[in-house]
Amino acid sequence: MTPFANIPPVVKNLLIINIIFYVATLMFGGPMMTQILGVHYFDGPDFRIWQVITYMFMHDYSSLFHIMFNMFALYTFGSSLEYVMGSKRFLNFYLITGLGALALQLMVQSIEVYNITGSAVNNGSFMIDSVKRTISFNPDLISQDQASTLLGIYLTPMVGASGAIFGLLIAFGMLFPNAELFIMFIPVPVKAKYIIPVYVILELFLGVKQFSGDSVAHFAHLGGALFGFILIKMWHFKRRDNFYE
Repeated sequence: MTPFANIPPVVKNLLIINIIFYVATLMFGGPMMTQILGVHYFDGPDFRIWQVITYMFMHDYSSLFHIMFNMFALYTFGSSLEYVMGSKRFLNFYLITGLGALALQLMVQSIEVYNITGSAVNNGSFMIDSVKRTISFNPDLISQDQASTLLGIYLTPMVGASGAIFGLLIAFGMLFPNAELFIMFIPVPVKAKYIIPVYVILELFLGVKQFSGDSVAHFAHLGGALFGFILIKMWHFKRRDNFYE
């Protein structure tokens, strides 16, 4: 019996695809693979249309914890949701929340670019060199801090399944609100309807504050959560309060 024997088919295949992408990233070079398959800002020189899908299967090659946490969450929450939704609907849910995560992240980034330059796309007020990873700008129009922000937006790709995973968390909390979850550093189980909203509020706080050195795309997480909530409401899935009791 394989370790994937009791896992529903879509969750199983998503796990396999993510693992294949991660191994390939380690084999063929993390920076190169991340540059090609991670998703860039839509107006950036390195943006390619396939990245809106491939970014969901890429993870930080320097952090084993990143992929392990996401795959554990996919297995834990995704399995229950696939049984409830059915395989086709679950796959649609996963991909749509992943795309929703990207949409919100790009919207926030475009607002940042607009606030600096007056346009969501490069209007000629700066030039990006993606090879040298430098930016040329008019210091009378753009400050050094603003230039650094633009450089980060245009040249830093986003990777990870976390947006879709947040969609799964929201769906799980809505369908199984009384399921008890064990959370790190909390010695007693906490019901999903309590812990998941706290997690979302924390992401909103971290996204708004934008602490120095924080490279996590918090608004992508929130985008996945938002689209997950909308889909559960649109598809009229009913709560299963007693499923785990």
